[in-house]
Amino acid sequence: MSVAYRVDLTQSGRPYPHYWEFCVGSCHATTLLREDVRQQIRKAHREIGFRYIRFHGLLDDDMSVVIQPMMPWLKPEISFYNIDNIFDFLLDTGMKPFVEVGFMPEAFASDTQTLFHYKANATMPKDDGQWADFIRQFAQHLIDRYGKDEVESWFFEIWNEPNLHFFFDGTQEDYFHLYEITARALKDVDPNLKVGGPATSNNAWIPPFKAFCAEHHVPLDFISTHHYPSDDPLSTAGMNGPGTKGAMFDEEAAKLMANMTMEEIQEMVAKAVGTSGQNPRNILEQLTKKAKSEAGDLPLYYTEWNGSKEYDTEYQSAMIVHTLAHNEGLVEGYSFWTVSDIFEEQGMKNGPFKNEFGLQTNEGIAKPSYRAFQALHEAGAIRLDAECLGGDGTRTAEVLALRNPDNGETILFAYNHDIDRRDIAAQQITIQLSGPVSGVQKAVIDASHTAPVKAWKQMGSPAYPTRAQIAALHEASQLLYEDLGAVSELSFTAEPESVTIFKIR
Repeated sequence: MSVAYRVDLTQSGRPYPHYWEFCVGSCHATTLLREDVRQQIRKAHREIGFRYIRFHGLLDDDMSVVIQPMMPWLKPEISFYNIDNIFDFLLDTGMKPFVEVGFMPEAFASDTQTLFHYKANATMPKDDGQWADFIRQFAQHLIDRYGKDEVESWFFEIWNEPNLHFFFDGTQEDYFHLYEITARALKDVDPNLKVGGPATSNNAWIPPFKAFCAEHHVPLDFISTHHYPSDDPLSTAGMNGPGTKGAMFDEEAAKLMANMTMEEIQEMVAKAVGTSGQNPRNILEQLTKKAKSEAGDLPLYYTEWNGSKEYDTEYQSAMIVHTLAHNEGLVEGYSFWTVSDIFEEQGMKNGPFKNEFGLQTNEGIAKPSYRAFQALHEAGAIRLDAECLGGDGTRTAEVLALRNPDNGETILFAYNHDIDRRDIAAQQITIQLSGPVSGVQKAVIDASHTAPVKAWKQMGSPAYPTRAQIAALHEASQLLYEDLGAVSELSFTAEPESVTIFKIR
């Protein structure tokens, strides 16, 4: 199979904001008190340019924000010490918090449903007034400590995925009520604070949420939601809805999945919802266009997004470049989930490569996904047209061309991707360059290049690599460029799920 493109290096191009650098996700709040997590966040901010960070559990009991008194007749004690510690770190790093307001402190909770091993409470407040008073105290503390102008530059998102019963023990109406009392309390302190939601999975609830806020004059500054390629927009499994709560885990399914790999679980779920092998290559673009139309004039933020498989391999880097090329102009900000595999939702598993969401392993080894983001950060914010001249067979290879007006450098990203790996094969690509070229450098992300997981397997897949092995894995993760000289035609083979990068001077 072959395909040809032409890129005119002299074209003026169009603005292409780096919307994917707006935010990145991290696990739950207490992990940001760890130095290894902080080192990885600092590195990602420095090398990828992430500006905000979002994480679960800011108000969880393991953060000691609302301390349950030993004597039941005493009032809960409020302490913002650990929150200050995290926010101070973020501001010192040059980042800002995208504040996810949740989950429910036990002292304020109406029930006992919790999630994950760190026991985040997923229920409504037992006393609306008590909750609102606490939120006002929280907002006032932030303004007193960090200043009005600074806090007004943050975002306050109410809860996480309330349409999933696992994350929220309530109906759609319950969430709308929780949003209303929380948003009003924040705005009582400062009407310029940016407040939004519904923070749903699966692009859900946007029209009814907007309608509720409009009808009841509830503050709403932005829309936030989440999506992954495996999301089935027709699924209602485990989901809350109008007047209903979803079901928690199916015990029989849980027993079955206990002995399955993540890939087997994902395939089983895909078959159950009828999406296995059926997603179009641009499924995230299609979902985003729908959400954008529903958000209307309100800014749209995807506060979680990622692929749905192969988080450690070159596949993920190709998925990232493809998605960011296709979703141009559709969102104000993306937040990739997550910055690190130090991710405690299912406990801290051993092994540097265990197919989890992060851009970096527990040890801080950059995955191919990290290197793709790093190269995109180095690229400019002007997009050039890459004209397809035709080809034979099924075209799964495309080209994203970005120019930096400050230094005149153009970077091409040739990615060969199919979301479900259907008929994808190696493709021979030719790119004709029109305009002056003084030098070209080439780097590759595929199964053999920028491939630390390959190096790890060659070591015998150690669960606890030594420091020398970790150093070797860092080396294997590097994105290495070779000089091609002043060439005006680029001819190369793009392996399946690869990204080939050209820096053109």
